[in-house]
Amino acid sequence: MLDKLSFRDAMAGLGAAVNIVTSDGVAGRAGSTASAVCGVTDEPPTLLVCINRSSRNNAAFRANGQLCVNVLSAEQQALAAHFASSALPVDERFAAAQWNTLTTGAPALDGALASLDCEIESVTEIGTHTVFFCAVKAVQTQGAGDALIYYGRRYHRVGARSVHAAHAAESAA
Repeated sequence: MLDKLSFRDAMAGLGAAVNIVTSDGVAGRAGSTASAVCGVTDEPPTLLVCINRSSRNNAAFRANGQLCVNVLSAEQQALAAHFASSALPVDERFAAAQWNTLTTGAPALDGALASLDCEIESVTEIGTHTVFFCAVKAVQTQGAGDALIYYGRRYHRVGARSVHAAHAAESAA
């Protein structure tokens, strides 16, 4: 049987976009940083979002029945760390940025590369996590910007600036 540490080490080699997943509704505001998010299909537009079952956000997402996946730019790394901290109260997390709403009422982050506003269609429990299958109801995008990814247990900038910096380093060598 594969041990948990070996699996986590292997997953550290799988780069993923950094997102702040938010919700608001009968269970109140909730939000956390997540990288386990991916598109499922574009007909109908559907996302898959994985949240640890022990997270206080999990219950709020489920009870509210909706969430917004906010895809972060490289400039929003500090905000990602803010929402990853379980020590910070929810109101303090949200006070660190500007928000608006789209269709469902879930907070959409101003300045995010993209905000995908969703209704939760179905929920599946797998091991320590809940997998939310979410129907995308509205999208807000920002034109340009470098992306923030999580790879090798650290945040990294990806985009035009990263490519230019790599080429400059190669030219100098």
